[in-house]
Amino acid sequence: MKTNSLDFDAQALREKILDLAMRGKLVSQDPNDEPASMLLEKIKAEKAELIKEKKIKKTKSLPPITDDEKPFDIPDSWEWVRLGDVFEITSSKRVMKKEWRDTGIPFYRAREIVSIKENRPLKDPIFIDEKTYADKLKVSGKPGVNDILLTGVGTLGVPYIVPKDKKFYFKDGNIIWFKNFAQINASYISYYVQSPYMIKKINNGRGTTVATLTIVRSNNLLVPLPPLSEQSRIAAKIAQLFALLRKVETSTQQYVKLQTLLKSKVLDLAMRGKLVKQDPNDEPASVLLRKIKAEKQELIKEKKIKKTKPLPPITDDEKPFEIPNNWEWVRLGDILTVHSGKNLPKKNLVKNGKYIVYGANGIIGNFNKSNTSENTLLIGRVGFYAGVIHITSKEAWVTDNSLVVSESTRLSKKWLYYALSFLNLSKLSSQTAQPVISGNKIYRTLLALPPLVEQNKIVIEIDNLLSIISC
Repeated sequence: MKTNSLDFDAQALREKILDLAMRGKLVSQDPNDEPASMLLEKIKAEKAELIKEKKIKKTKSLPPITDDEKPFDIPDSWEWVRLGDVFEITSSKRVMKKEWRDTGIPFYRAREIVSIKENRPLKDPIFIDEKTYADKLKVSGKPGVNDILLTGVGTLGVPYIVPKDKKFYFKDGNIIWFKNFAQINASYISYYVQSPYMIKKINNGRGTTVATLTIVRSNNLLVPLPPLSEQSRIAAKIAQLFALLRKVETSTQQYVKLQTLLKSKVLDLAMRGKLVKQDPNDEPASVLLRKIKAEKQELIKEKKIKKTKPLPPITDDEKPFEIPNNWEWVRLGDILTVHSGKNLPKKNLVKNGKYIVYGANGIIGNFNKSNTSENTLLIGRVGFYAGVIHITSKEAWVTDNSLVVSESTRLSKKWLYYALSFLNLSKLSSQTAQPVISGNKIYRTLLALPPLVEQNKIVIEIDNLLSIISC
């Protein structure tokens, strides 16, 4: 059964948007824009003047960019540059741990930058006092508006654009400081370092984590530089599309919650006898229960199942709600038996096995043997998924992480599946580090039993309603 029609991969869409943006394919180029080559000449002249005025330090010339280095084609009005060509890249003056305080000027490490970026509250924040702050600024200076801080440890390359009038300091080695002397569009650069290509490059192609991002590496990273006006248009379009994605995500989450509530309500009505009309001509559940008990006694006599301890009679105080007159309250042990599946070491799982393997949380792999020969009800037995209900394929292997349900042939298997789902058996699991559900607790659990004909009607109605809800 599909979940809902609003399912989509928001992160994949974000990555695609960023990828298109950084290739010059998200917004149109304007022939009236001053080309990036002219912008780059102005940046070089401004940088030389700042070095002359001793406002920034002179650094070693960066190597020219070869054609082999360029990862993709960009518009003619753009230029490939190194980040060190358009920013002064540095870090802060070291703050010793003994200088940390519980209050004062916020002191950011990489973890704080990540939390700020994700709009999460800071966990165990650190501060420095006013004197320490002033002393550090005398040496390193203060990050200016639209400068960019980039995480250099942990989750690498997470950007933080310095806002106006923000008083803070940051940890050297943890955070790389991009001094935006040329007033490159900070949002454009911030989006660029989050693009799939750049994330891979920052992490040396090793996925999402690597030891550090250094000043030297930062200087040499390539960036496709659009004209200044186009940088603004790209940043604005990305912000617009990302905002739209957030709205869709929120709507999807709300829709999924509503679906869950509706499905729960359908099951609730069904198991209280309020989903379909009762037919006085149906054989009452009391007669069905006698037949099930007789069938069980015959199976015990034939030694096909084991005799179990008698279950306690059901008292009126135990009954959680009213049910129709032709229904009966039963204990699950009256109408089914359970036993554990068989252990299957992970090494026995194969990619192209003949039979599906079921564990506590559903399908976990394939195996070349089966221990079921028909569609079988399972109850997750251990761990986080204890109490989750499944119906297996006709032939499958069930591990010892699940309990196999053997129900009476006089019951509708699909109805019992819905009934067990309604009961929320996970609440029966032990309150331990590794929750476990025992068969004894399952046997003692109460269930309202409808006539067999009504069970089938209930299944049809539930199936119809769930298919509508899941559209």
